[in-house]
Amino acid sequence: MLRSDNDYLVKTKMFCLKALHFILTCVLFYIVWLNFRYNEFPQVKDVGFRYNYLVTAGFAALLAFFNQTYNSYLFGYSQIRTLALAQFLSQLFSVGIIYFAVSLGWNHFESPGLFFLLVLGYIILDVVFSFVGNSVYFRLNPSRKTILIYRNKQDRKRFGSITGKPTEKLYKIVKEIQFDGTFEELRDRIAGYDAIFVAGVNSHCRNGILKYCEENNIRGFFLPHIGDVIMQGAEHLQAFDSPVMMVRRKQIKPEYRICKRIFDALFAAVGLIILSPVFLITAIAIKAYDHGPVFYKQVRLTKDSKKFKIIKFRSMRVDAEKDGVARLSSGDNDDRITPVGKVVRKCRLDELPQLWNIMVGEMSFVGPRPERPEIAEQYYKTMPDFQLRLQVKAGLTGYAQVYGKYNTDPYEKLEFDLMYINNMSMLTDLELIFATFGILFLPESTEGVDVGQTTAMDYENAADSTENDTETVTK
Repeated sequence: MLRSDNDYLVKTKMFCLKALHFILTCVLFYIVWLNFRYNEFPQVKDVGFRYNYLVTAGFAALLAFFNQTYNSYLFGYSQIRTLALAQFLSQLFSVGIIYFAVSLGWNHFESPGLFFLLVLGYIILDVVFSFVGNSVYFRLNPSRKTILIYRNKQDRKRFGSITGKPTEKLYKIVKEIQFDGTFEELRDRIAGYDAIFVAGVNSHCRNGILKYCEENNIRGFFLPHIGDVIMQGAEHLQAFDSPVMMVRRKQIKPEYRICKRIFDALFAAVGLIILSPVFLITAIAIKAYDHGPVFYKQVRLTKDSKKFKIIKFRSMRVDAEKDGVARLSSGDNDDRITPVGKVVRKCRLDELPQLWNIMVGEMSFVGPRPERPEIAEQYYKTMPDFQLRLQVKAGLTGYAQVYGKYNTDPYEKLEFDLMYINNMSMLTDLELIFATFGILFLPESTEGVDVGQTTAMDYENAADSTENDTETVTK
């Protein structure tokens, strides 16, 4: 059987498995919904199919949206606990939204006890299904003989390691090559491999590997350059005799700008009101510990390098930067964080006051995370392209926060932010807002920089953001 035919067969089988889980989830909801509405499982003739089907269809639509948001079916590439959590969050939000929407329509709230039982049932279903899904995926996809090609130490570091991850079962790296020559020199050395990982090689060589993978139906995994991400947002034009792609500064549509601002102001105000008890308790705890100020204001950068003062709950000592040096936190190893501050940070409570920044228009719910001017200046010296992320207003969450970490390399942070700028829409914003709830359960998302570092940049082996063939090293 040809490899392409086998891949199609594998995808078909996995699609059927995913569809089975989706259908079971909807069927369980439908059964519980009927009992919730009629207080018993009714006879078929008494059900009133149209209304009940409409509610179930709404649940299915929400479930599909959240499944995409949380990558609920990323078998083979996610751990069982991550898959089960993603599926559970999708179901929880879908059930919750339907319950509140129906209750508002009825003008009263019925006891949600049956839905709590449904959610508990989903937990069992999700854990079992995630285990079965990963097992089936690994059985259908035998390990692939893999080669890793990288340009320099920083590129190798950026690629990370698949050791200890589910992908280790899919791709067995049997050889690593540090290389930045021509593809012709490399062709014979990559023959016989089933997958190729590429990090940072020059454009000519990388294009050759791309074509080689396409021609031989080999899986190729490439760390993108900044230019690649920018080109993803290019506009295709048919006004010339040849295919043309136009690149320019991001032009935000007026309707999106207006909707985004209304959404930010409205939900930030609602959030401030609903979370006011949390604000009060947190403020009392911080004040009681060392009698210092409750809030911490710091100058940050937003759209077009405009400065504003971000507001956070103070989690560090009052004299945390008495030496005058701007530095990122090293996480649990940072002795500047107070005992109360550790709890505040672990629960992400320190970020809540930024709802005020959002309400007054200094920030948005979704956008590039605002950097301190001092740290941004350090990044600019090594990576001038870092300023490209300031095309839009700074945000509370975004691609870099959801898919990266606190200590994510600034080069990758820029790539994440440019990906968001390329795909800005209200639907993308909603997906990222809900996806943010998922990372609250992942402690590694708040990992700090190494002790002794002031920024997330590895200046020892800094990557050249201009993607020249020579390596830029700036201290």
